[in-house]
Amino acid sequence: MAVKKGAFVDYLLILLGSFIVGFAIKNIYDPAGLVTGGVSGIAIILRNQAGVPLWVTNTVMNIPLFIFSVKIKGWKFVKRTVVATAALSVFLGILPDASLFTDDLLLTAVVGGVITGIGTGILLLCHATTGGTDTLAAIIQIKMKHYSIARVLAVLDGAIVLAGASVFGLTYACYAAIAVVCLGKISDGLIEGLHFSKTAYIVSDRSKEIADAIMDRMGRGVTGLQARGMYTGNEREVLFCVVSKKEIVEVKEIVASIDRDAFLIVGDAREVIGEGFLENDI
Repeated sequence: MAVKKGAFVDYLLILLGSFIVGFAIKNIYDPAGLVTGGVSGIAIILRNQAGVPLWVTNTVMNIPLFIFSVKIKGWKFVKRTVVATAALSVFLGILPDASLFTDDLLLTAVVGGVITGIGTGILLLCHATTGGTDTLAAIIQIKMKHYSIARVLAVLDGAIVLAGASVFGLTYACYAAIAVVCLGKISDGLIEGLHFSKTAYIVSDRSKEIADAIMDRMGRGVTGLQARGMYTGNEREVLFCVVSKKEIVEVKEIVASIDRDAFLIVGDAREVIGEGFLENDI
């Protein structure tokens, strides 16, 4: 079966993301004793207490989770995560042992969180994860539907972090929490930064001229929304359009050049899918 070019690129990115995450776990978190949750956190604890290699724990714990996931949701749903997890185990096995920043826990937590966030963000952009507690949380949520996956995941990872605190100490657990925050901020920023756009609402008595100028000069669509001022009771048209971050400056210039008395509201659009923006390929 032929692999589409887009899918091939996605799988290369999955390998890159898995490598980045594996590097952070083996060369930053593990030497410093930072347990940030997930199967990787369990692997760090077992390596410290029993000498079990990181890749062994990651592989052994994920295999039954994936078998169960495939039975419930099908191979198509989990195949990219299986690839990412397998690649992570390989990288945890072949990467040389090296310790970075172990003398400075704050630097370790921040740098580790940033690096892991980049790798995680790449994987999420490719609709994959490194398995572990993400998969377990999804399985548990099937049986406990009154809890969200995010809440189940928080409980699982929290328990692992507490286990790490009992082994490495509370100070290390606090620094691990800093790493988790950095990870979330970076991965979210990576995803939202690529999808980020601006919305504009324009209230003007010259809405037709403004709409024509935006469509002609910028090639962007504009929607007219019928509205009524609650104070005056007057009916008027409100323009709505979505543009890129760079284009919002031109929208402001167009509005100001046509009607300096116009009322303009600019907001953020975290993700826009459709013509002129991202293709819906999910």
